[in-house]
Amino acid sequence: MTTKPEVTGFFDPRTWSIQYVVADPETKKCAIVDPVLDYDEKSAATATTHADNILKFIAEKGYEVEWILDTHPHADHFSAAAYLKDKTGAPTAIGEKVVEVQKLWKDFYNWPDFPADGSQWDKLFADGETFKVGNIDAKVMFSPGHTLASITYVIGDAAFVHDTLFMPDSGTARADFPGGSAQQLWKSIQDILALPDETRIFTGHDYQPGGREPLWESTVAEQKAKNIHMSVHKTEADFVAARDARDKTLAMPKLILHALQINTNAGRLPAPEDNGRRYLKIPMNLLEGAAWDD
Repeated sequence: MTTKPEVTGFFDPRTWSIQYVVADPETKKCAIVDPVLDYDEKSAATATTHADNILKFIAEKGYEVEWILDTHPHADHFSAAAYLKDKTGAPTAIGEKVVEVQKLWKDFYNWPDFPADGSQWDKLFADGETFKVGNIDAKVMFSPGHTLASITYVIGDAAFVHDTLFMPDSGTARADFPGGSAQQLWKSIQDILALPDETRIFTGHDYQPGGREPLWESTVAEQKAKNIHMSVHKTEADFVAARDARDKTLAMPKLILHALQINTNAGRLPAPEDNGRRYLKIPMNLLEGAAWDD
């Protein structure tokens, strides 16, 4: 039985996001991780270009979708989980702590009737819970810090860490979103780096430092040796101080207030109103203290 899934990344240059298809080569069963629903903030238009490209790839490879997996409710892009569930019939899943994020943003958006119970997903994974992609063993690691709900999927020898670790030349994720914590981020990274050195690390964003080509795969050993934050800030106190200072200089993601109302609802768009149009709701002056773009 193989323990090495076939992993294919799909880079979205608009949001610097990487979406993944993770497949068992023996059974042809696969999971889709962190799919993106296209959104243009200038026109408020949505599209399914990236999700359809993934579906085309899956059809060409002869894969069968077994899971649609989110690592957390994203702040910089819309999730295509609901769209892909409709197209494939595969169950959607996320970590069970998503309910804490839902409760937080339910209050921010003033949604008294919003069900903050995680029922929008088919499966809520607990920390340490196991499942399979085809015949490949998979487990869930709770990885808070970037958000309250962040998890890592370890599928065979591949760990999908999304916004916890970036490529070694980019460091680590910010921890200043509502519910974030640099202390928790440090602990989560230590858990990831405790995986076997040969474990493949797949990150969810790449901001192409120095203008290089987008990259998204490293190993635990490479992260230990070369990560520009973890190899320099070797104690929790040092890391937290540096992470907090860095985060104070960062502007908020341009789609955070758009995206959370979609992504806390498992990628479902707002229901049409009586005129047939859908509307986003933007709370003003919520994210106080955020750095302003020049």
